[in-house]
This record gives sequence, structure tokens and C-alpha cells, in this order.
Amino acid sequence: MDLRWLEDLQALAEELNFSRAAAQRNVTQPAFGRRIRALEDWCGTELFDRKTHRIRLTPAGEIMLSAAKDVTHRLDRARREVDDLLSETNTLTIASTHALSFTFFPDWIRSLGSEAIQIPIHLLADNMVGCERMMRDGRAQFLLCHYHPETEIRLDADEFSFEPVGTDVLVPIAKRGADGQAMFRLSLDSDDPVPLLRFDDRSGMGRIISAALPNFGKLRATTVFTSHLAVVLRKLASEGMGIAWSPESIISDDLALSGDLGIAGGEEWRIPVTVILLRPRRKLSKLGEHFWEEVRNRRIEKSDR
Repeated sequence: MDLRWLEDLQALAEELNFSRAAAQRNVTQPAFGRRIRALEDWCGTELFDRKTHRIRLTPAGEIMLSAAKDVTHRLDRARREVDDLLSETNTLTIASTHALSFTFFPDWIRSLGSEAIQIPIHLLADNMVGCERMMRDGRAQFLLCHYHPETEIRLDADEFSFEPVGTDVLVPIAKRGADGQAMFRLSLDSDDPVPLLRFDDRSGMGRIISAALPNFGKLRATTVFTSHLAVVLRKLASEGMGIAWSPESIISDDLALSGDLGIAGGEEWRIPVTVILLRPRRKLSKLGEHFWEEVRNRRIEKSDR
């Protein structure tokens, strides 16, 4: 038994597609397929019914999936507890989505005061899927990300909690034309499809846009490019390739009169979001708990003003 097989099983049960599950596990599809087959050989039976267009778990697969979740959960929890015991800990590790890591994080950490600045911090930037995996695996004590109530964070709410630490707005943007207006504009009344620069499935902002805009699915649009990186989509939007959504905080200069970007839609296309700091509900190290208290106290101070 290779413990990776249990994680492969969970990925395939979630995606029900070999290609997407292989991408989630960062392996080639042929290698992923061999690992699933090896697990089935170990079990002595097929765990997935491949006879239909969309694969599904067999009864044996359902049993193994439940066991796999239990085993990986117990092992991850044990590893986190051992790590905390060994480290007690000299460094805090914070996972952050890419956009927040280089825009929001530096000013936010300074705003917490001198005590927080003096804490050794290791910042790990990734897309939302990667950040969620870091939190599940116990490789980070905190996660800094965007949040919207219509969108799920793929972490068990019984095991994680969060505090709001900031706000932002996702706005549609496009290259500014000679008339000073955006070259493209979102409208449900237009017969011409607009070119979209979209966040991919690994992006938390992509989830938010899809869930928070009730009219998004009605929009006549053609996706011309996808990425999980806001800076890439912003750059392509400024070059006239289409419409992208971006946190307003990172494009304020570009939206100035001399900037390259314009707003590509009305108020109905703007999405207010919250920036949150998420943590495990279990007790952290003394340093982790101290940092959490600093964050909460800072929020309370701001709300009392």
C-alpha cells in the first residue's frame, strides 16, 4: 500500500474525471491511472465503474473512500501535532493567495504593530486550491484569502475558523480606448459576445465571480484566456485582449486618468469581498495563538473607532 493512493482515490472521487484528478495531484494522467489501478489490485476489486461516460464509485469504492478519508485525516492530524510539539514554534507559516501576498499582506502585517512585525513569518503564496491543500496538510498555520458568503472555502467548517481582516471589491476591467472608456463593456442586452479573461478553477476569485454574479451565466461571452493569476489577467486586459475581473486594490493606479484600464461594467458587475485570515480550530503553538490574538485585537480596535 502506498499512502499516495488514498489521496489519489479521494481526488478521483471528487473530480470523477481522470484528467482533472491527475492535474489536481500534479501527475500525468497515465501515471495517475496506474496508481488507481494499483490500489484496485491491492483491494482485489474495481473501485470505479468505468462503463459509462461519467465514471462513478462502486460500492467497494465507497467503502474505500470512507476509509481513505479517515486514515489521511488521522495521519495529517498526528503529523500536525508532532510538528507543533517539535517546533513550539520559532516561525509562523502563512499561506496566501498570490494577489494578496504582494498587495494586501505587506501593509496588513505592518498595521498589526511592532510585536507582529518581529514574529518570524514564512509566507507561502499559491492559488486557492494549493492554499487549501496546505491548510489540510498542516503545512501552514494560517491562510489569507478573499471570501464571499456565496462561495465555499473547501475546508471543513468544523475544523477551521476565520476572522475578517480587510475588504476589497472585484471589478470588471478592460483596456481604455481613445475616448477614455473601456474598449469592451459587459451587458446582457448586447448580441455581440464579449471576450473574457477568466480565472481558472484553481482560483478563489474565479469561484467568487461564478457564484456571486447571478447574471454571469446569461452573459454572451467567449473565454479567450484563463489563469489563476490576477496579475496576468490584468496585464492582458491592459493590452486589449478582453475583460477581466480584478481586485480594485491592485489596479487603482491603472484606473487613474492616466492609466491603461477602464471599468468595463456597471455596479451590478462589482463584487464586494472580504479578506479573511483562516486558522485551524485546534490549539496552535504559543506563538500561533499569540499572533491570532494580535489579529483579533487589532480588528476590535478598528471596529471601536
